[in-house]
Amino acid sequence: MALELTTHAVEKVKEIMGQQSPQPLGLRVAVVGGGCSGFSYQMNFEDEASPIDKTYEFDGLKVFVDHASLMYLNGTKIDFVESLEGSGFKFDNPNVKTTCGCGSSFTV
Repeated sequence: MALELTTHAVEKVKEIMGQQSPQPLGLRVAVVGGGCSGFSYQMNFEDEASPIDKTYEFDGLKVFVDHASLMYLNGTKIDFVESLEGSGFKFDNPNVKTTCGCGSSFTV
């Protein structure tokens, strides 16, 4: 599978989606240009899929990824982590060569 979400990540996304009104159809995961290393991850809610999207489903959660982002996300595992430093979504991407100091952008 090109993209994987852990059970904890799926639960957290569903929790946040449940607080939206109207409730979105699913989650979009994308790679966009920018950040100090060249690329960064983007996650946002979507009301509909695009014809160029690959759609995944995790325990009833629809996740949309456009074809351009898919080549950078192949094999990526997304988790939701909570620690003393804070909480958030963590991308474990085997395609990443380097990341910036803050960890929010990367190169492939």
